[in-house]
Amino acid sequence: MIHETAIVHRDAEIGEDVEIGPYCVVENGVRIGNRTRLLAHVVVHEGTEIGEDCLIGPFSCLGGPPQDITYRGEKTRLVIGDRNVLREYVTMNRGTRGGGGVTRVGNDNFFMAYVHIAHDCQVGSHVIMANCATLAGHVQVEDYAVFSGLCAVHQFCRVGRYAFISGMTGVPKDVPPFVIAAGVRAKLYGLNLVGLERHGFKKEEISLLKKAYRLIFRSTLPLSTSLKIVEEQIKSPYVEEFIGFIRSSKRGICR
Repeated sequence: MIHETAIVHRDAEIGEDVEIGPYCVVENGVRIGNRTRLLAHVVVHEGTEIGEDCLIGPFSCLGGPPQDITYRGEKTRLVIGDRNVLREYVTMNRGTRGGGGVTRVGNDNFFMAYVHIAHDCQVGSHVIMANCATLAGHVQVEDYAVFSGLCAVHQFCRVGRYAFISGMTGVPKDVPPFVIAAGVRAKLYGLNLVGLERHGFKKEEISLLKKAYRLIFRSTLPLSTSLKIVEEQIKSPYVEEFIGFIRSSKRGICR
């Protein structure tokens, strides 16, 4: 169902039962999966792929050129998975050649009004981003992360699984999985206990994560020493993930 005021390029690939609302623009080479709905005034640029069962709110702009001064018009892409909800005025940019050429968004995400995902970001699945949350270029977000309103993540940062970013927080370094980050310049405030409990983490696993968190971030030991102690004394796949994320950080960890 394509509204008479919509402009859809003849070479766009439109799946079954797709709805394209009033005044939408769908450019050449766009792919839209089955049952996806574009409500009104949505612009989908060349190089964009949208999966099935997505809902795209009014005035969203998907696959626009990256806001990067090195970009010279190369053919790059934006790939959005299935069952995503994008509310009003969401913007997502294509990748850059230097960043791998693809901005990628997973499945079952909820992006509220005015969310921005910049070039070359890699966003997982089941992520929630509240109003005006913003990712700069090359940011990596793992599954089940939650971003409150008006927060911003610096270029090349990573945000781990089940992390919670508080409102109006600036994130200049990596945020490990399972924690809460808050503040004008993000600091860690313990585990995301509510989120972990809601997602079915067992009390024993949460207790082990608490112990690891205290040893790493609340002791006076050097980070390398505390990581080694945790690695030797606490056996848990979630703790291993926690340690592995910290060890692999290139920008450094919010403390």
